[in-house]
Amino acid sequence: MVLCAGFGTRLRPLTEELPKPLVPIGDAALLDHIVRQLRAAGLERIVVNAHHLPDAVGAAGKRLDLDVVRETAILGTAGGVHHAGEAVGVGALVVVNGDILAELDVTTLMAEHAAQDRFATLAVADRRASGQGTVGLAADGTVVRLRGEVFGTEVAGADFVGAQVLSADARRHLPQEGCLVGDLYLPALRRGVRLAGAAVVGRFWDIGTPSAYLACNLAWLADAGAASWPMNTVHPDILLTQCILGDATELAGEGTLCEVVAWPGARVVAPLERAIVTREHVVRIGNL
Repeated sequence: MVLCAGFGTRLRPLTEELPKPLVPIGDAALLDHIVRQLRAAGLERIVVNAHHLPDAVGAAGKRLDLDVVRETAILGTAGGVHHAGEAVGVGALVVVNGDILAELDVTTLMAEHAAQDRFATLAVADRRASGQGTVGLAADGTVVRLRGEVFGTEVAGADFVGAQVLSADARRHLPQEGCLVGDLYLPALRRGVRLAGAAVVGRFWDIGTPSAYLACNLAWLADAGAASWPMNTVHPDILLTQCILGDATELAGEGTLCEVVAWPGARVVAPLERAIVTREHVVRIGNL
């Protein structure tokens, strides 16, 4: 299941036009990239939930052959999974946030969960010094720190990237509304239940803010080995440097476009630097 119901408030005004999982990353929507990863691991049946701009999520679901479960009210990450219970069936369930792009080894995540038989297995990245990152891990890889609460001896820190496998037992404890971390994992840890942390993630990008969104696109462009995308884009009066242009983008003005992401159908006027251009907005990103 991919969680796609949220409002994406930190990414506004971009999410006034598209739900966060549908914002373009390089040559495809974020959701497309996530679905490719899941299907590469053999997961053919994928469910998404929808609330904010549900018709757009529904159209994407139809295009990608996904099952779409609509929520009449925001239920939270845990509540969303609970609400989709009939659609996802029984047993262990892979759940992925629809607002994070990660180099995620889904196959190994599932294998580690099956081998350890934990309440849940959290995909983590960037093992580092104890006390650092969003989770703390014990010597055996179990989670012993989460949201500042400590449940055992920590030997390494890491970052939880919003991908996990829930056991059938964990799914029985899902609240009708609430958060996977705050309303499922933390109560379980307080009861003495053990959660696993699987180091199955390389780089990751939380597409939470316009600056993070731009950074993710620029990383995609670098990985593609292209100065700009599409690679054959030329204009007599405009020099393009590290730009990603969606279908039917209109270029106007003269000068340089540098580190610009243009959505399909947008009109981009040069000169412009470090910006996201949609049909309705130009969002300028300050230099970091």
